[in-house]
Amino acid sequence: MSFVADASMTLAWYLRDEDTESANRVRERLLGEGICVPAHWALEVCNALLAAARRGRITMLELRELVPDLRLLPETIDHQTDAAAWSATLGIAEEHRLTIYDAAYLELALRRKLRLATLDKRLHEAALALGVALVPEFKDDDH
Repeated sequence: MSFVADASMTLAWYLRDEDTESANRVRERLLGEGICVPAHWALEVCNALLAAARRGRITMLELRELVPDLRLLPETIDHQTDAAAWSATLGIAEEHRLTIYDAAYLELALRRKLRLATLDKRLHEAALALGVALVPEFKDDDH
């Protein structure tokens, strides 16, 4: 069964300074299970990697070398995310003080009844409040 992985989790797989044991465990699961992501996921990840390159966290060459690997991730892109943006996603964002982008990952997990993989503390807390299972089950010292 696949799971939803947000940009924070995806970035931890590729940025050395964000690398965590939890993220590595999730990446191992990804290879067997695949991920489901909202349509904006690729843009969000690419934008964050470009920002990392501009700040000197990675080089532009390293960014370009990551692209083929990112394109090979076993992902399912959910094209219903946009339709939910004006209703369920907006409500989740408002209730849990999330960005609309983060709320979209949570809405997707709720709608498809999938687990969520995130390193974002606020998104993690909102998922728990809404009864969404997390991948992996984090210990308090993991984030």
